[in-house]
Amino acid sequence: MSGTNPAPGGFGPPSQPPQQPGPGYGYPQSGPSYGYPAGPAPQGMPPAPYPQTPGYGMPLQPSNGMGTTGLVLGIIGLVCSLTFFLWFFGVILGILAIIFGAVGRGKANRGEATNKGAATAGLICGIVATVILPLLGILLFASVMGGVGAAS
Repeated sequence: MSGTNPAPGGFGPPSQPPQQPGPGYGYPQSGPSYGYPAGPAPQGMPPAPYPQTPGYGMPLQPSNGMGTTGLVLGIIGLVCSLTFFLWFFGVILGILAIIFGAVGRGKANRGEATNKGAATAGLICGIVATVILPLLGILLFASVMGGVGAAS
């Protein structure tokens, strides 16, 4: 019994070496080649470098400056519009707040910024400082002047 080969699935050495599967099974026909390409490099030229693999880039930092600037200018514009002698500066700052707030909202909608709320608040404060408060001031001035003229 020592010279006989065991049956398939039995114990002992196999009767023949295992065969490699064909190319359809996902095994490469030749092993992967690492290092420099085969063949000599041209005279005076260094061998070709390793190919660069695509990597993950650093994520872009959000650019929240426009929305924040719109909010700050809108708040300052509101304060200036509420005071009688600085209303002109309030209107100018309100216009700038509208511009910066709109640009900041656009960046937030595109995903370049994360402060959509601050940009929206700056836009609203700029509109209030530019349009509503000066309009209320003009109406108040007209009613005061109209009341003074009727009393005389």
